[in-house]
Amino acid sequence: MIGRLLGARERLRGVAHVTPAATSRTLDARTGARVFLKAENLQRMGAFKFRGAYNAISQLDETVRARGVVAYSSGNHAQAVALVSKILDIRATIVMPSTAPAAKLEATRGYGAEVVHYDLAGEDRAEMAARIARERGMTVIPPFDHPDIVAGQGTAACELIESAGPLDVLLVPLGGGGLLSGSALAARHLAPSCRVIGVEPETGDDGARSFRSGRLERAERPDTIADGARTPSLSELTLALVRRYAHDVVTVPDDALVETMRFLWERMKLVVEPTGALGLAPLLTGRLRLEGKRVGSILSGGNVDLSLALDLFRRQPGR
Repeated sequence: MIGRLLGARERLRGVAHVTPAATSRTLDARTGARVFLKAENLQRMGAFKFRGAYNAISQLDETVRARGVVAYSSGNHAQAVALVSKILDIRATIVMPSTAPAAKLEATRGYGAEVVHYDLAGEDRAEMAARIARERGMTVIPPFDHPDIVAGQGTAACELIESAGPLDVLLVPLGGGGLLSGSALAARHLAPSCRVIGVEPETGDDGARSFRSGRLERAERPDTIADGARTPSLSELTLALVRRYAHDVVTVPDDALVETMRFLWERMKLVVEPTGALGLAPLLTGRLRLEGKRVGSILSGGNVDLSLALDLFRRQPGR
């Protein structure tokens, strides 16, 4: 996997944005740590997902590309596959829920992809994508269950460590496990003493339970504002990588995500979606105490429905 990670770095050079490692004296004072935030909300299409999608799709041969690709996603992977397909002039069909944030649906269509709603058809999203792939001769690009997706996602952590220097702890949002797997792999390669901790919503704690049990646990339709972390389970691939390279998985309630979003929006001028705030949330809200440590956190995305975000802020006033 290290070879795949290094290959992804070269493949993405000059294609993906090298997003900044943002810092804040206020954040450091509040947490007692030296904190570096990898602002993947400023990545192309607004999330780290661009990295994995480009790394996987760009390696398809011309015959496969000509038949097109299909993906399934609640939003950010959808946009990533749609944008990469537009860049590489490939036909893309995206299987999404009709309840996905309007901004993500609009952007996916705006990049030129065909959107199909699996929930309106009453079909499982992965099964629908597989059926479309068979019927149209397309290639499925999964959101996390692929070594090239994992390797691409890991390049964000590579950049963060190279920019900020060695880290004591790296906090990473956890949904299907692609970002955490890739980040943990990158940390093992560049900063072997760094502890890598995944963070997921309390109501979608399948990753935490899987990490401890060693088998795939599920969380069906978790009730959380972090729509990018509503994946019902990790995959065999990501679970194996997370258990091998990561050190822990913790959970946070939704109110911690809103508090973290408010801080990032107001104090650091970074528009981050609920899922993107997962990594920082346990540190900012005191659920993890890391005083005196050099801490990195990946802000995984910023594709937020503004009306939803404003409603969250109204319902939960700041400190």
